Amino acid sequence: MLIGWMDSWIFRLLVNLLGYATVAIPGALLVRYFKNKKTFDTPGFRDNCVLKYVKLFVHGEEDTRLPEIIGNVHSAKPKASTKQKVFTILICFSGLQISYLIWGLLQEKIMTQNYHSSNGEVGKFVDSQFLVFVNRVLAFVFAGTYVSLSKQPKHVAPIYKYSYCSFSNIMSSWFQYEALKYVSFPTQVLAKASKIIPVMIMGKIISRKTYKYHEYATAVAISIGTALFLLSGKKSSDIANTTTVSGVTILIAYIISDSFTSNWQSALFKQYHMSSVQMMCGVNFFSCIFTSISLLQQGGFISSFLFLMKFSHFLWDCILLSICSAVGQLFIFYTISEFGAVAFVIMMTIRQILAILLSCLIYHHTLTLNRIFGVLIVFSTVFLRIYLNHRTKHVSSKPVVENNQKV
Repeated sequence: MLIGWMDSWIFRLLVNLLGYATVAIPGALLVRYFKNKKTFDTPGFRDNCVLKYVKLFVHGEEDTRLPEIIGNVHSAKPKASTKQKVFTILICFSGLQISYLIWGLLQEKIMTQNYHSSNGEVGKFVDSQFLVFVNRVLAFVFAGTYVSLSKQPKHVAPIYKYSYCSFSNIMSSWFQYEALKYVSFPTQVLAKASKIIPVMIMGKIISRKTYKYHEYATAVAISIGTALFLLSGKKSSDIANTTTVSGVTILIAYIISDSFTSNWQSALFKQYHMSSVQMMCGVNFFSCIFTSISLLQQGGFISSFLFLMKFSHFLWDCILLSICSAVGQLFIFYTISEFGAVAFVIMMTIRQILAILLSCLIYHHTLTLNRIFGVLIVFSTVFLRIYLNHRTKHVSSKPVVENNQKV
């Protein structure tokens, strides 16, 4: 009974949270203690290297940038020709599709398939947190290298503020991997596509955002399509064995934590105007700390490395998974900066459709007519929502001509 409880996802989650708490609680106490700015006005502050870093961590850098410089970061960019734009958007589209389609297939393989050693042993990898750590380490190295070698805006945000979205980000990633033990990959992808309602709720709570009627209507339609997909299928195999209560609970937790991440990052961008790669670097910095401390406490590194030694194919899957994740993040930031959020969302929606089709072909998931109809409802509504949002923004940006000319 006790062994069964220790193998449950709830127990693993609680142990992970305890590990993160050993980092978060001392960090919170440190921030609270140094919040008083008088601490940094002492005569010995300028000569104290440690206190300087503490100030950056707690208070950040003083923002001396002019508002017009912040608002026109990309104004000095030379205009690209139509041919260059088409070529660039094709590169971005291909990069996003290839990196994230491979990433999705590897994710499903690692969490659901058996590995075979050279001497005939069979094993299944179960430590979702190790995969999160491996992904975040490589992403941090990529982002840190890019920030060091390229010109970036002055970083003024208190570093500790990245820890909030870092925590929610590693939790959403952990839930994402863990969910594959209980639900099929197509179900997981569809759940990601239907996270609009939680994102809207978080937007209202964190950023006090307001939404239009069509946004509420499309959010409800997407939820209906998702429900149709989840409740359809062959009861004997699909629903009974795959879509379980645990799986749905984990997916809900994933959606909530991921919704918080995106809204918290939006708030930081709005307040501090850092670059996307600076955000990537800051978030992954804390993610590496959280996950490495927790893995050390649980012996996760030892068990994962022993698995690596026994099953060599797992090592290559891990490396490729991490490369795809890190490269994909860079493509995300570049695509948004060059072509905007609408183009990015369309590309990622296409990727989600292709991911479901590929997963069904390679891993033989069943798609009944009701499930296909549910998928069509979700993705057609997503495209409708993108179109309506773009149209509303375009109409509102047009100058209003008043009929009050002087005679």
